[in-house]
Amino acid sequence: MLREAIRSFFPGYFAMVMATGIVSIAAHWLEMPLAARALFGFNVGLYCFLWLLTVLRLAWFPRLFLDDLCDHRRGPPLFTLVAASSVLGSQFVLLAGRYTAAFGLWAASVVLWFGLTYAIFPALTVKSGKPPLQEGITGVSLLAVVATQSIAVLGALLAAHWRQPYRLEANFFSLCMWLCGGMLYIWIISLIFYRYTFLRFSPADLAPSYWINMGAMAISALAGARLIENAPDAPFLNSLLPFLKGFTLFYWATGTWWIPMLGVLAVWRYVYRRSPLRYDASYWAAVFPLGMYTVCTWEMARALEMAFLYAIPRFFVYVALAAWAAALAGLSWRLLRRPGKTIPAPQTG
Repeated sequence: MLREAIRSFFPGYFAMVMATGIVSIAAHWLEMPLAARALFGFNVGLYCFLWLLTVLRLAWFPRLFLDDLCDHRRGPPLFTLVAASSVLGSQFVLLAGRYTAAFGLWAASVVLWFGLTYAIFPALTVKSGKPPLQEGITGVSLLAVVATQSIAVLGALLAAHWRQPYRLEANFFSLCMWLCGGMLYIWIISLIFYRYTFLRFSPADLAPSYWINMGAMAISALAGARLIENAPDAPFLNSLLPFLKGFTLFYWATGTWWIPMLGVLAVWRYVYRRSPLRYDASYWAAVFPLGMYTVCTWEMARALEMAFLYAIPRFFVYVALAAWAAALAGLSWRLLRRPGKTIPAPQTG
């Protein structure tokens, strides 16, 4: 039974670490220290447990991992390993002041990002059997953007605590990752928007993972805000300050645009089309954007001196906490109802 559970384990569950971590950081900034630290402790244990399952699956079923790399739907969720490591690293900096641990997680994120990026995208490019667009492109594909920007966020956060010249180099690397993540979003979201408006869309296609449309923009805005705050420490950032501010606000505004759009589509799916609301791991990919929007708005308001925006994260932090609690309740109920059975891979739409 253990081998079967490991065999069916899906690495995309690291989205739970991403969601827990960013909600913890949101609680930290919004002066909820007990919730922030409780979620931090929970996240450390969860991260280690998921890595244990991942290593066992890789050791026992290496062919399955290789198959995932070449799959249009199961490949991009592997980027949650990168983003989860970076988000947890940010927690170590902000909540514990543990810079060595944060650097270790950042280094692991960078190695994973390079390995996955230059394995998944070439594999999807050269494979002979490819799915049609409506089956191959989903909100999950944007996890590549989230992973890229998560490295920029943690790198900029660590750079503020390092001496020169490491501070300068870390800021430059973070800037490059931020720019790459923005370009990746433009490429991928163009295909997603085309699918939205020109291809048939059923309620089953609208998985909660489409909230990453917004989350990818939110984390891009967060990375931009961190780079703006680091501008005094890097001449090249200071010279790019108008560009950084403009694109950070552009990312935040685009992410904000997605919220009512996704809300309307959710009402269409669950109310108008009466699609059943059942737990699966993709709901963690919906929790993460809510927490990230809270944090990015707080950080951007501080970086751009827009105090009137603080009202948004003061409301959204409760939305993020409620969504996290609902997803955890769904997971717990699923485990209690089906003890000993594995939980299926997330819906990808």
